[in-house]
Amino acid sequence: MPDALPIDPGHFRKVLSAYPTGVCVIAAQDGAGRKHAMVVGSFTSISLDPPLVGFYPARTSSSWAAMAPIGSFAISVLGADQLAQCQQFAARGMDKFGDLAHGATAAGHPLIDDALAWFDCTLEATHEVGDHYLVVGRVVALDGQAAREPLLFYGGQYHGLGQAVTASPQPA
Repeated sequence: MPDALPIDPGHFRKVLSAYPTGVCVIAAQDGAGRKHAMVVGSFTSISLDPPLVGFYPARTSSSWAAMAPIGSFAISVLGADQLAQCQQFAARGMDKFGDLAHGATAAGHPLIDDALAWFDCTLEATHEVGDHYLVVGRVVALDGQAAREPLLFYGGQYHGLGQAVTASPQPA
């Protein structure tokens, strides 16, 4: 196999922006009652049996550094009508929860009110992968309501789904 040419990180990010991702808030509450949260666009299902999900925080993420030792976390999948909440959780250096309405999992981790779906997870594994971690969570509880559009990130901007696409009939 020939040696690969170096990939420019800026160009890599631009090309990746052609792939839409859902937007989630990962949140946890530590033993002192402090709430920690971060926005991710890398949430994915990993396994149905056992039920595992994952996401990829940057290795430099101070939010993940605060959450990792807790050993469990909650994931709230945001709807297209929750852009303001997304921006609040993506901001740095402020109380991310402020007066935002939220509930909690049985373990006490924050859940965003009216999220499309939520997952309560225990930390199954963390792997270093390049400049990120792969965080694997074992789902211990979940629920959802798919009646609204999800919040998507595509082309460097936030979007809703828009119209559903159907296949055209094939000519006979």
